[in-house]
Amino acid sequence: MKPVAIIRHSLTEGPGHFATFLDSRSLPWTLIRIDAGDPVPTSCDDYSGLCLMGGPMSVNDDLPWIPPLLDLIRKMMAADKPVIGHCLGGQLMSKALGGQVSRNPVKEIGWAAVSVVDSPLAREWFGDITGFESFHWHGETFSIPAGATRILESAACPNQAYALGKHLGMQCHVEMSARMIDDWCASGAEEIAAAGGVPTVQTPEAMKIDREARLKALNQSAETLYTHWVKGL
Repeated sequence: MKPVAIIRHSLTEGPGHFATFLDSRSLPWTLIRIDAGDPVPTSCDDYSGLCLMGGPMSVNDDLPWIPPLLDLIRKMMAADKPVIGHCLGGQLMSKALGGQVSRNPVKEIGWAAVSVVDSPLAREWFGDITGFESFHWHGETFSIPAGATRILESAACPNQAYALGKHLGMQCHVEMSARMIDDWCASGAEEIAAAGGVPTVQTPEAMKIDREARLKALNQSAETLYTHWVKGL
């Protein structure tokens, strides 16, 4: 099988548990480091699927790699190769499909519950899961692109995930590891402080409460999604 292309936009926002999942099933993958200057592939021929990670930038920023990456997303989908996006990745997918990315009413940073929409399509992706506690770190939100269906929501951000055929775009971070949480808390300390203690933004101390148990549960929910996604490879 050809490898899954994993696009990293920021040094501390790597593939996390997604890579662990692929490794556990002996599914090959390759990391394309936008943050280190790796070029965006111009063809999808060398890859079986595409995974897009998060990042602190906005899809609306004037960055040279965004237009070719939007083109790659569209090429992968046209070739019937599955695409999955985490946070910024889900926003990039939405924009590639003609959707909009705009400011969310509030920032979501830390642990918060998400609910699975009660629909047959959502059950295809989530099985018997009706909700779980996910990790979040975003100030923007995507619109559900034409032809896609919303399958996950939260109180602070209605559009937490959408599915379109074998493709999945998410606003939340299901790929988290303990190291990623530590790194983000360190690099995002000023952002947390600037939020002024709003209820949807947790302190680093709050994020670390029962962290191992929370991550184990989140990894299980993520694997349910990833298991469905890799069926499309």
